[in-house]
Amino acid sequence: MTVAEDSPLYVTALAKGLSVLTAFGPSRPAMNLLELADATGLNKSTVQRSVFTLEAMGYLARDGGSKRYRLTVKSLEMGTGYLQTAELVERANPFIQQLNRQTGESCNLLEPWETDMVYVARFTSHKEMPIHVPIGQRLPMYCTAAGRAYLSALPKQVAAVYIERSNRAAFTAHTVTDPAMLMELLQRARTDGFSLITEEIYVGDIAIGACIVNAEGQPLAAINISVPFSRWRPEQVLSDLAPQLVNTARAISSAAKGLKPSGAIKHQT
Repeated sequence: MTVAEDSPLYVTALAKGLSVLTAFGPSRPAMNLLELADATGLNKSTVQRSVFTLEAMGYLARDGGSKRYRLTVKSLEMGTGYLQTAELVERANPFIQQLNRQTGESCNLLEPWETDMVYVARFTSHKEMPIHVPIGQRLPMYCTAAGRAYLSALPKQVAAVYIERSNRAAFTAHTVTDPAMLMELLQRARTDGFSLITEEIYVGDIAIGACIVNAEGQPLAAINISVPFSRWRPEQVLSDLAPQLVNTARAISSAAKGLKPSGAIKHQT
């Protein structure tokens, strides 16, 4: 039990209900009560009560006439509420949209959560893109351009803890998972002002990321540009896209200089 869970202010029933909602995902789009119990670690009785309440509130619905449940469109309210009220997203969007127009490629804003980066703004390319990444998608910091850019702006010892606590799986044959090599890549990103990855999480993908910081140099988020090998080569990305990305990151950092890292983001210690 965590310190928060031990507090008299902690509402266990609410936490359990939220764990039911967040159990759904691409690999588990619909589940029955037993599957939900397995996914959440809760007993079936607790799951049954949570599902009944969430269905009554409109967040869950039965999948046709079956005993399986799915999220409803109403569940979007929780995520869109954040997107509509987040100051960083509001301030960054005009700059990212302009970058998208300049480059013609997919440009994104990602914020940190635990050892992942989460897509919170996305301006897609009108050209063919083999990879679809929706708003809310979480990807690991250690093997993504935005993640390494963010980590490079942290104190070295803090970045090292993030890497150590990451589940460093090899998504492709090119994924770097060795902690020492990753720390070297972070040092290069500090020197360059951006991070470049090639096919480390998706085959055929090149991505470049730069960190957004506030006036105190604290990292807030990162932006990236993602392009396919069918149209680009790494050297072209470095010469053509990197300068534009870095300039945009600096402009957003200036616009966000008064913001603080989210209170929900706790640096690993």
